Amino acid sequence: MNISQNEYAGMVDKVSPKSTTLKNCTGAFVTGGFICIVGQALTDTYQYVWGMDIKDARCLTSISLIFLSALFTALSWYDNIAKFAGAGTLVPITGFANAVVSPAMEFKSEGYIGGLGAKMFVIAGPVIVYGTVASILYGLLLCLF
Repeated sequence: MNISQNEYAGMVDKVSPKSTTLKNCTGAFVTGGFICIVGQALTDTYQYVWGMDIKDARCLTSISLIFLSALFTALSWYDNIAKFAGAGTLVPITGFANAVVSPAMEFKSEGYIGGLGAKMFVIAGPVIVYGTVASILYGLLLCLF
């Protein structure tokens, strides 16, 4: 069967899913923005209701967002949110917590050491390693120049 490139392109267009870029961008914007609003609300609560200084409030906000992200991943809610939000769930602190907990949950049946402990940093490990190396190199370059 010989078909031309134009016929092949037409066949591909016919079976390819239509682009949902606007929907994806809107979902990411709304969800990422909501995560940021939750973070700001937590900071304000810790600062103005509990009387913490801003540094401690921000630290506790980071801890709270990490905990909530890990909890939502463990309850399988994070995946459902990510299906709607796409990249909106990649707000750095929540996305990183999800990247650590997800493989741990997947491999927990293999035991605590060979499964959970060994697989926990499958996704996040390279980020930690390259982030650390990049920050050291940047620090050295900053000191030298």
